Amino acid sequence: MNLTAEDGDITCVGCARDFSVGETVEMEGEYVEHPVYGLQFKFSSLRAVAPEDRISVLRYLSSGAVKGVGPKLAEKIVERFGDDTFRILEEEPERLAEIKGISIKKAMEITDRLVEKRDARNAVIFMQEYGIGLNLASKLYEFYGMEIYNVLKTNPYRLSDEVPAVGFKTADAIARKLGIEEDSVYRIHCGVAYELERLAADGHCYSPADMLCEGAAELLGLRPEDIEPELKDMAIDGRISLKEGSEGLRVYLKSYYQAELFSAKRLTELRDSFSPPLMDEDDRLELVRRIESEMSMELESLQRQALLDCMSSGVFILSGGPGTGKTTTIHAIIKWLEKEGRDFALAAPTGRAARRMKETTGYEAQTLHRLLEIGMDEDGRDRSYRDDREPLETDTLIVDEVSMVDIHLLRTLMNALVNGTQLILVGDVDQLPSVGPGQVLKDIMDSGAFACIRLKQVFRQAENSHIVSYAHMINNGQMPDLSVKYPDFFLLEKDSAELIQSYIYQLVTDVLPRKLNLKGADIQLLTPMKKGNLGVEQLNSFMQEKCNPPSDDKMEYSYGSSLFREGDRVMQIRNDYELEWDIYAGNIAIEKGKGVFNGDTGVVDEINAYLKIMKVIFDDGRVVYYEFSRLDELELAYAVTVHKSQGSEYPVVILPLLSGPQMLFHRNILYTAVTRAKQCVIILGSAATVRRMVGTDNAARRYTSLAERIKEIETPA
Repeated sequence: MNLTAEDGDITCVGCARDFSVGETVEMEGEYVEHPVYGLQFKFSSLRAVAPEDRISVLRYLSSGAVKGVGPKLAEKIVERFGDDTFRILEEEPERLAEIKGISIKKAMEITDRLVEKRDARNAVIFMQEYGIGLNLASKLYEFYGMEIYNVLKTNPYRLSDEVPAVGFKTADAIARKLGIEEDSVYRIHCGVAYELERLAADGHCYSPADMLCEGAAELLGLRPEDIEPELKDMAIDGRISLKEGSEGLRVYLKSYYQAELFSAKRLTELRDSFSPPLMDEDDRLELVRRIESEMSMELESLQRQALLDCMSSGVFILSGGPGTGKTTTIHAIIKWLEKEGRDFALAAPTGRAARRMKETTGYEAQTLHRLLEIGMDEDGRDRSYRDDREPLETDTLIVDEVSMVDIHLLRTLMNALVNGTQLILVGDVDQLPSVGPGQVLKDIMDSGAFACIRLKQVFRQAENSHIVSYAHMINNGQMPDLSVKYPDFFLLEKDSAELIQSYIYQLVTDVLPRKLNLKGADIQLLTPMKKGNLGVEQLNSFMQEKCNPPSDDKMEYSYGSSLFREGDRVMQIRNDYELEWDIYAGNIAIEKGKGVFNGDTGVVDEINAYLKIMKVIFDDGRVVYYEFSRLDELELAYAVTVHKSQGSEYPVVILPLLSGPQMLFHRNILYTAVTRAKQCVIILGSAATVRRMVGTDNAARRYTSLAERIKEIETPA
């Protein structure tokens, strides 16, 4: 930012917002010598002051800072009121009507805009005095307007409850600067809610009360006995729900309890409202034989039972590991639906999973988010445009990869299905549970309330795959024989992260493309962790440097801690329902739409620094232009976490496994990673680490109670 000072122009650096050309400002800071740009003034605070002379007033009003006032009108105003102009604007705005061409209405509009601009700036400056950064202060003013003063003075913890961009720790830091006592009821209530949200981020729908009080006490610097008495008041206020369970009192954020209760109720209603076709047992068996004939195969006994159970069930669950025939069974079910003349829809939680479903069935499939038309409401929160008022119009819905569905997405789905709709849930219950709270597939199966078939037999063609056979061994707690290097599954024993990185580079850039005729996008690095030398962050940085190094013909752009370069593989890391995309045939857009979702991957095709946009071509052909301000939605994807890979399949998976947190190195993680590969799994690291993962049963318990809610409905007290 360049400023004109009394002794000449000077470059100033710092955060400035809501200031316009021509304004007079006061700054505090220090002069610094930049190695390239020379002397600069680095300011720590900035405030506007009223211009004191007619030249300053004229410069300000002519700049367009006040909407509706241009240079010519500014000249008239200053000519009429001179050095007294600003006082007139603020104290006697009706006098602007003395100028020809300005009505009383226009005079008041000009003043209102001036005051609005001043109020916004003053509010931001007020918030900065309490350690609130410029960007956050601006967001808070946009959210609350002039009410922000009252919020901060009475209960700053409202910020974390009401503003999506504010977490508890930010609100707490502000509150402490405002003098709020550490044992304030507001602080305790907000701390408890924060601790429950933190546990939800780990997949829990509730917390045992004693565990919650200990965690909240540690967070707040208080004692558990200071927390426990407040739980009942929070329940009375409607912020939490309390319910007795096997481990004592359970504490839920109210939305999580309601999501489980509503989902349980709707699942049982869907089951009980379904009207199966009028066929006796012989007719159904004959129909199965006809379907087998059309498919030119004989179904295995559990597959046949799955088809028969599906015919008579409003809610049906099909589970099974790789190679057990889930896809074949789904084909048979679709054949039955077609013969019955039933409308059906196919969906999955992610774009990749939906594409796989389309490829394996030959029928159109879409993400649950697109099916449910989930978007943002005016407060920036998820909202579904398909609900009980605008339900889905289909006779049967088949959802794949249900292990990835969390409790909130299940609730949204349940709200969009009318009674009589058949729901078929498909997935591998041994995969990792959802990133979000809940373990939906496991809980529904554990309830025992719905028809369920779990396929177990590995078919002969799958038995020839070491990926499939080793995956089942791992899932059963048996260590595969990694002393033999099979073409589709082998371990390269390496004892350091540096050596593993070196081998990854050779495999990705030379060995695998040359021997298997693969492209870079066909090879995916999967790792259990984000941090560390073999975590996502370090591996992505290493792979970017080695596989896509800086070049004069490649534009790049730094955003926060991320560096994006043309040619980089990237992943969308959160759902964005408003991002527009196009699919092109040549230069003609043949399809348009909105929505890019968590887990979608693609390649940076172009970075335009002048227009401040980055073009990404996703793996399914969608072209998306990101404004630089939205680049926090993307991250590099040469390597991704195993959790992020759910629902995806890759020709080759490389797993660097040397050491890491015990909570991430367990059987479930290894099983999920191995089952992502279609052609080859390469483990780089330690056989001892693999053995430890195989021997470590799945991750810590998730506190969920959907199964119990279903059982309560089945057997009411």
